[in-house]
Amino acid sequence: MTLPLYYQSATELLRRFKDRTLSPVELMQATIDRAGSVEPAVNALSYTFYEEALEKARRAEQAWRKGGARPLEGLPVAVKDEAAVEGQITSNGSLIWKDNVMPFTEAMVQRLIDAGAIVHARSAVPEFSVNYAVWSKLHGVTHNPWSPEYFTGGSSGGSGAALASGTATLATGSDLAGSIRMPASNCGVVGFKPPYARVPKAPGTNLETYGSSGPMTRTVDDCILMQNVIAGPHPMDIASIAPKLTLPTDYENIEGMRIAYSPDLGYCEVEPDVARNTERALDVLKDAGAIVEEVAIPWTTDAERHYQNHLCGVGIRTLRSFVPEGSEHLLTDYVRWWFEQSESVTLDDEVAAVAYRVYMTTSIGEVFSKHDALVCPTMSSVRIPVDYDFSHHDHIEINGRKTHCLWGATMTYPFNVLNQCPVLNVPTGLAGNNVPTGMQIVAPGYRDEVAFRVGKAYEAAAGRFIDAANQPAFGSG
Repeated sequence: MTLPLYYQSATELLRRFKDRTLSPVELMQATIDRAGSVEPAVNALSYTFYEEALEKARRAEQAWRKGGARPLEGLPVAVKDEAAVEGQITSNGSLIWKDNVMPFTEAMVQRLIDAGAIVHARSAVPEFSVNYAVWSKLHGVTHNPWSPEYFTGGSSGGSGAALASGTATLATGSDLAGSIRMPASNCGVVGFKPPYARVPKAPGTNLETYGSSGPMTRTVDDCILMQNVIAGPHPMDIASIAPKLTLPTDYENIEGMRIAYSPDLGYCEVEPDVARNTERALDVLKDAGAIVEEVAIPWTTDAERHYQNHLCGVGIRTLRSFVPEGSEHLLTDYVRWWFEQSESVTLDDEVAAVAYRVYMTTSIGEVFSKHDALVCPTMSSVRIPVDYDFSHHDHIEINGRKTHCLWGATMTYPFNVLNQCPVLNVPTGLAGNNVPTGMQIVAPGYRDEVAFRVGKAYEAAAGRFIDAANQPAFGSG
């Protein structure tokens, strides 16, 4: 059975454009038609630009015919409704910013456009990207295409859902607490959190050392393709790293690689389905020749508190300064929760967060002194309701035990604290509720190629997750 156009990989589509067995116009029309079928139910896209996209696809068709095609010529890309695009509304899911037309385009997005990708849509986010269930007063609820009662993961959940439902070939994400990896895991796609400053960010956000922007795709090869376009220094981001790192497209096998495995990072409660699928993924790595060893990481739930205090200390307080006085009633309860939390954070709290970061850095360094990479689950729970509002809860329960109402469901944010580590999410299977699960492949600092070497080997052995026999059904009929 052949995959429909809207599920074919970017690398496959580019080959077909080149040999003229497919036109970018055909692909764009198939993507738009697919959105017409599934979007009313999934709600992954906050804004669409279909007529303009079709016109650009016609130009892309001519570029392929005349031999002037660029690296991503004619591919539909959904840009997270957080990144600035000149002339488009960037709402960040907030009623306060519903008319926020941007006067410039961020470097990452501009590089995609300059490479020939076509921004046909913006992908939905929770308000100000501060929830992992993607819903807002402005755009409503985004459903997981695999199991609509459950969350997509966030905050790049619209991007994950668009890839999973076939309404984008490529998508962008940003990641301050796992916002690329969480939706990649929950939607059964591939997501890469580059190390800090590998991909340029907009002035202001670029100096938050816990944050990164990066690619979301359906295959590891596509992730490499997209990352190679968006990476590299930029004059508007003084933190961005030079020279540019270009990832290989071919890698050695992983025979003999020493891979550390942590089932819980020392403190996380993990649902049985997640643990089971991760163990199966480890078997795939072992069969490919890797030496997988379980390690004990000595972190505790203190990681949750220190991460939250860091985020509140500057980031949330800065965000609050952008909310006009008298407009608080337009905000979601979860945004107000963040504002309330930030009021109690002291300088001592922020200093303690730095000290715990040093502790985490030392302990992960010990792991990498004996291993080439670390793997662990991406999410600890895949059973969060689609419209979950953590501000209304004291805790969630996993395995009958109380965990943090927000941080208890995910294992991603520690690697934002350790943001020099590249992290690749790859799908590992489906849980009993039909929500996908994922595995994080964590590489040593700035060793992006290590994460992709493991990811390529895993996907080659396990097969791509969304294929002719395995596709989400929600919204298709």
